[in-house]
Amino acid sequence: MSKDKKHQKHAKLTRPAIGQFGRNEWAIIGTPCGNIQQLSYQLIETLAKFNRMGYVDADHASGDEQRDPNSKVENAMEAGAQVEYIDKIHFHRFDKREKLDVFQYREQFQGVDGVIVNGNHFLAKQQIVVVDPKKEASLRKKLDRLTGVRLFLLVEGVSEVPTYLQEAVEHWDTKPVLAFSDVERIAEVLRQDMAASVPPIKGLVLAGGKSQRMGSDKGLLSYHGKPQREHMAELLGTLCSDVALSCRPGQLEESQTEFPLLPDSFLGLGPFGAILSAFRQDPNAAWLVVACDLPLLDKTTLDYLIAKRNPSKLATAFLNPATDFPDPLVTIWEPRAYPALLSFLAQAYSCPRKVLINTEIELLEIPNAAALRNVNTPDELKAVQAILSVE
Repeated sequence: MSKDKKHQKHAKLTRPAIGQFGRNEWAIIGTPCGNIQQLSYQLIETLAKFNRMGYVDADHASGDEQRDPNSKVENAMEAGAQVEYIDKIHFHRFDKREKLDVFQYREQFQGVDGVIVNGNHFLAKQQIVVVDPKKEASLRKKLDRLTGVRLFLLVEGVSEVPTYLQEAVEHWDTKPVLAFSDVERIAEVLRQDMAASVPPIKGLVLAGGKSQRMGSDKGLLSYHGKPQREHMAELLGTLCSDVALSCRPGQLEESQTEFPLLPDSFLGLGPFGAILSAFRQDPNAAWLVVACDLPLLDKTTLDYLIAKRNPSKLATAFLNPATDFPDPLVTIWEPRAYPALLSFLAQAYSCPRKVLINTEIELLEIPNAAALRNVNTPDELKAVQAILSVE
């Protein structure tokens, strides 16, 4: 083998843009653990009104001794966190004795929008550096951890960022500098980070079905003057950053459509496999998934779905009044749905509706129930054609 051609031992996969714990995470570093703990609780209490927050810390005597005796909040869960992980030094909360690492952390924190971390003990993608003379010697030993400084906090009596931090942090003068006590402004910076990181929405038209009940390819039926799969892709194209047609491997050729094809890489799983295949291609996007056999689905309905989107939940879906269950095939699936879908698959479930029923989602009443009417048989085709001819 040529030296220039490196052997690829494992499949080349796109990895989610997550750090040690989640997509948004900030390690507070540079002040005693008790101060970090109390600031974290205050930030979580402020942010939890609109965002799902997590907290990571270590529990030790020094932290307890430095805890503010006037604080009414005893832990992050009381402050409003959704998930709290505490390294008890000799064992780990979630009450597990085995040692945890980044792979388990990510699994536990996949349901939150942001994670605040005690940076004296744990790493995170971004850091909030506290300038506190009490911990200067300790912080000087940890300068290699300052890989993504988001802001500086000055404790009482400190008026500027010291020289050693200016030299250690690239472009330090572009970072906000706030008072350690200014909880509202600190929280606003974190809130802006989470808002800026809301994933873009990509569109996926499910066109890979075998259409056995119809007897012909449902994606080629024409309700609006063109093949239905093209109509649905064009509709999503007015709403999404990118659109792809989901299909079975070898089902379609590039020359048959102007839209990119996304062949199933999870085979034999129907729509479940198509959704997983989309996340495999881009795990950092939310996917607006629609079936191609919904001729009455319109832009107004999709606009409503997007307007009511809740990126803090696993998905945003309509309640289908015909089934009284969430409809998985007109749904915005958030990136956090990817590991959840894989978990259900590992338990031998491949029904996307079952995932929606058994996870935390944003469930909407649909303004126009007819938009969810699908067409699977020749009789259903005639009925919908009659409706469209009247319109």
